[in-house]
Amino acid sequence: MEEQIKCPFFSIIMPTYNVEAYIGHAIRSIREQSYGDWEIVVVDDCSTDNSAGVVEQFMEEDRRIRMVRHRENRGLSAARNTGILEAKGEYIWFMDPDDYVDSVLLEKVKASLEENPAEVVLFGLVEEYYNKDGSLEYTNSIIPQELLCHEQVQLRKSVIHLEQQTLYGYAWNKIYKLDYIKKQNIFFEDVRLIEDIVFNTTVFAEMKGLNLLAFAPYHYAKRLGANLTNKFVPEYFELHRRRIELLYHQHVEWNLCTANVRQILGSLYGRYILSALERNCDRRANMSMSDRFFWCKKLFAQELFEILIPGAKARDSRVLRIALSVLKMKNPVLCMMMGRGIHIIRTGLPTLYSKTKSER
Repeated sequence: MEEQIKCPFFSIIMPTYNVEAYIGHAIRSIREQSYGDWEIVVVDDCSTDNSAGVVEQFMEEDRRIRMVRHRENRGLSAARNTGILEAKGEYIWFMDPDDYVDSVLLEKVKASLEENPAEVVLFGLVEEYYNKDGSLEYTNSIIPQELLCHEQVQLRKSVIHLEQQTLYGYAWNKIYKLDYIKKQNIFFEDVRLIEDIVFNTTVFAEMKGLNLLAFAPYHYAKRLGANLTNKFVPEYFELHRRRIELLYHQHVEWNLCTANVRQILGSLYGRYILSALERNCDRRANMSMSDRFFWCKKLFAQELFEILIPGAKARDSRVLRIALSVLKMKNPVLCMMMGRGIHIIRTGLPTLYSKTKSER
């Protein structure tokens, strides 16, 4: 009789594409975990560098690491979905291969689940901002308030505050119960920029248990030079407007769309509007002054703007407070000038821009 293969407690999915320089550090940070009942499933999305070769070296040393290779490049969502189908663990975690984690992460997650077997465990993160030369410029820690929640109403009330902290939308700062994901038939949608929040709004729709851990073990790399030169997404604003609409309709459905929730959503929506105004000034947007003027006019007429912006309030950021005041005036020329000013700062002083943007 063949020996039954024991399934690991955690399945760690690493969707991988051309991260040869970083993935070794990510895998080592998992191998150094104080809790060892895990598997890593690397989904190589047809990398053109030596990412797969780096992984193969680790596979020779550790049988808990395996790799699935796409025959063609299919994108982040497809790679994660392959991971869902391949995972054998009780809980699944989607870790980015260019980040790394502290050694106590899995141990603390496991301990919380022994106390409260929730569908999702959420933890904090450290944003690490790197210059063009690869040197660390500064860090910013984001940590949730400790909470082991087994009541659906309490869970749902926490969502707007998690989103305000930027903790709700990410997939990689959460560990999910795999059986729940499969029973609900939840997969990542093939959409740019907002695939994580689309996934999470679906996951959180019916779940009853959530563990919030008040520590920041996940180190999220943000490379300032790359942010300016990498992908320009023409549909940036439409995608993020959908993000806010998802959050708004979720709270309406939960009967939790209070004035305070609308204030918070309005401030978040205002931030995306500011980013869109700045991107409209980018030469890759190919927008004339007239185009930008009528873009603003169209924005002011949209229902979501009318619902959220009039009552929007910034939490701490003085810059956002001023910007929201300008948006409430519905003056296209002032908004265009504001967008141009942000664009000048972003291109000339990227560190100042990123620090200001991190304020809520």
